[in-house]
Amino acid sequence: MNSVLQLKNGDEVGIALRDLAPGEALSPFPAVATMAIPFGHKVALQALAAGSQIHRLGLPIGLASAPIAAGEHVHLHNMHFEASMAGHAIGTRLSNAPLLPAEAVPRFDGYLRPDGKVGTRNYVGVLTSVNCSALVARMIADHFRDPSRLAPYPGVDGVVALTHKSGCSVADGSRSMGMLRRTLAGYAEHPNFSATLMVGLGCEDNQIDQLIEEERLELGPRLSKLVMQDTGGTRTSVARGIEIVEGMLEEASKAQRQSLPVSELMVGLQCGGSDSFSGISANPALGAAVDRLVAAGGTAILSETPEIYGAENLLLERAASRDVGEKLLGLLQWWEEYTANEPLGFDNNPSPGNKAGGLTTILEKSLGAVAKGGTTNLADVVGYGAAVTSKGLVFMDSPGFDPVSATGQVAGGANLIAFTTGRGSCFGCRPAPSIKLATNSAMFRRMEEDMDINCGTILEGQSSIDEVGEVIFQRMIATASGQQTKSELLGYGEDEFAPWHVNAWL
Repeated sequence: MNSVLQLKNGDEVGIALRDLAPGEALSPFPAVATMAIPFGHKVALQALAAGSQIHRLGLPIGLASAPIAAGEHVHLHNMHFEASMAGHAIGTRLSNAPLLPAEAVPRFDGYLRPDGKVGTRNYVGVLTSVNCSALVARMIADHFRDPSRLAPYPGVDGVVALTHKSGCSVADGSRSMGMLRRTLAGYAEHPNFSATLMVGLGCEDNQIDQLIEEERLELGPRLSKLVMQDTGGTRTSVARGIEIVEGMLEEASKAQRQSLPVSELMVGLQCGGSDSFSGISANPALGAAVDRLVAAGGTAILSETPEIYGAENLLLERAASRDVGEKLLGLLQWWEEYTANEPLGFDNNPSPGNKAGGLTTILEKSLGAVAKGGTTNLADVVGYGAAVTSKGLVFMDSPGFDPVSATGQVAGGANLIAFTTGRGSCFGCRPAPSIKLATNSAMFRRMEEDMDINCGTILEGQSSIDEVGEVIFQRMIATASGQQTKSELLGYGEDEFAPWHVNAWL
């Protein structure tokens, strides 16, 4: 087995496929390691002068900050970040891949809601307008954790409380309030919820009635409200909330799964705890699954705007129109200004875990992150938590923090999440089930209780990217039809609800 993988002919660096000792041959290349090279890290395949561009997959990921000898470890000590060198041509590499005919589109068993939306789960949700009502929401949901209290309602997946730390000191008309209300509205109408109860304190900035009016929600069988200061305090509010939820459970238990086309799936794409193999195995394999989903008429949401920086050309070239491309460039410009006061700007993004896994700059991380989006055209660009109405690949603005990003995707309508990880992120995102994809076999074996699919077989030559993409696509269908993911079985998904805030008071 080769010890080093060169991702594209001409790349000055290769990726170590195992821990390499000093003096070990860098097979299949005529060089030897001059020092220890950790698994997943970069090694120079040729000598590099200080200031030279360093390429991965044929694209620049940084500059040599000192002379680098062939066989030397290439990482933080001798490579540094430079602003994005990506081109900004729009629509120059559009795909003409046809959609599947209707009779060939795969099907899954989902929930068709009265508004025409399709769910993959059948929860009742308890949402909060403000942090002050979080305890009451959790106590209402906790009442139904006893299986005997859900037994009278077969077919219901549970009662979920989603709380947050905001709702006050957030001004009307502010970006943060708009995103919070949009996010809560997206969850209130989410098809994975049969119905939701919104719980507020009463005196908060984020008034429930105003939220309902601004977001054009309607109180009724699928949405109820409870205001603690009107109801009579904590215990009284909990008792009243339990009573409301019991009525919702009665209706939820009447919902039945039915055969529906895969075109009704909307999958949020996430990567967290990434390593150097994320962009080689799990992310492109997920991209292959996305291509299948889009061909079937479905939707995939790529997010985390700081994590496409440096690789934005790969999306801009596939933008379906100039307007779509300009919207993406506008997001990147906002983020450049927003991160200007950070110590390292955009390059502050790679975490210690990312760096320990072999990633050095945001440019390198972005190359892998964009691979999740596959090869189809970029159909639209939307704001955080905005309803996604386009079919195909859509980009949603969000930070690079997975819980915040996934929260926006679910608010936008994602009824499924696919999450790649190299270091071993533990994550769920109720009410949307989250499929965890491991980039390498060592981590998969170590954390198999959390991982759903091992994409490390690609690195070992046992499977192709396309073959694993088919496995992921079939798992999407099975999960959408009710098969539980590892994160669901472990109980993840409520603590990860995290609306994005851009606010002077938070």
